[in-house]
Amino acid sequence: MITEQIYQDYLNFLLAGKRVECGRIVRHLLEQDVPIKALYTELFQKSLYAVGELWEHNRISVAREHLATSITEGLLHLVYPRLFEKVHYEQGKKVVISCAANEFHQIGGKMVADLFELNGWDARFLGANTPLDHMLEFIQEEKPDLVGLSLSVYFNLASLKAGIEAIRSSFANLDVFVGGQAFRWGGTDVLKHYPKTRYIPTLDQLESEISG
Repeated sequence: MITEQIYQDYLNFLLAGKRVECGRIVRHLLEQDVPIKALYTELFQKSLYAVGELWEHNRISVAREHLATSITEGLLHLVYPRLFEKVHYEQGKKVVISCAANEFHQIGGKMVADLFELNGWDARFLGANTPLDHMLEFIQEEKPDLVGLSLSVYFNLASLKAGIEAIRSSFANLDVFVGGQAFRWGGTDVLKHYPKTRYIPTLDQLESEISG
């Protein structure tokens, strides 16, 4: 599995902007058959949360935070060949995953979509800063069983609320899962006002909700 030493080495390389060294660690773990979810939670997510906290406390610049994010997003491509080998749509269910409008952090949404696929769902990931009207049109076309919305920056909460309200208005019976780092700082009280809308704090909890 991913030891604390491996994680610390990876985090140090990530903060230093050493993409090649980060890639070597990820390739080594893949060669050791470390589960994809473990890579996502114990390496990618954990390190990005650490980077975010350093930025929040003004210990690193926005540029360095963006560099770490860019490196991590690139490293996801090393995982995809393994991911595609494992994907089989046993569940017969479809999910649409989208970032809120004005939300440009999309790695969390990507990992959520990947986890759905690993658990037999057909996942459609719309990416960062998806315009609300286009998301609603896509939902109408695809008719998913579930919609997932990602929010990384709490300042974009208004866009998330607009998205939830629009989904509730147009698709009253559609379940909505919400997650993202923003809720670690701002809490989840705002979600209590919306029926059939649930906060999922971790990939582990998400997997327990959707597997089987």
